[in-house]
Amino acid sequence: MLTPEEEKFILYWEKNRDNKSKIFRQFLMGLGIGLAIGIAIIISVISNWYKRATMVANTQLDPTVLLIAILVISFFIAFFYKRYRWEMNEQQYMELLAKKKKQQKQDEAAEKQGNES
Repeated sequence: MLTPEEEKFILYWEKNRDNKSKIFRQFLMGLGIGLAIGIAIIISVISNWYKRATMVANTQLDPTVLLIAILVISFFIAFFYKRYRWEMNEQQYMELLAKKKKQQKQDEAAEKQGNES
């Protein structure tokens, strides 16, 4: 038997799975996480917490290259994180539907067997 939370998830995912499967929407939803990681990288470079890395970055690193790299990392994380979450929700949805179908078959078989007796 499915728990009430699992039933709620099935209903939620049936309503929202097509909406959340759109690539552009996934990208926009994940962009906040990607940019948060990018900001963390900038803060770690600016904060000088590792002196040797800061010295190397100041002498060998072009700020434009750093910003482009952070944007690429942010976009990559934004897209793949949300895509991963969508895939995990879709898998959970399919597993719950299979569990529900199996439970229904068992209930029908038990009812049929009870009627034959």
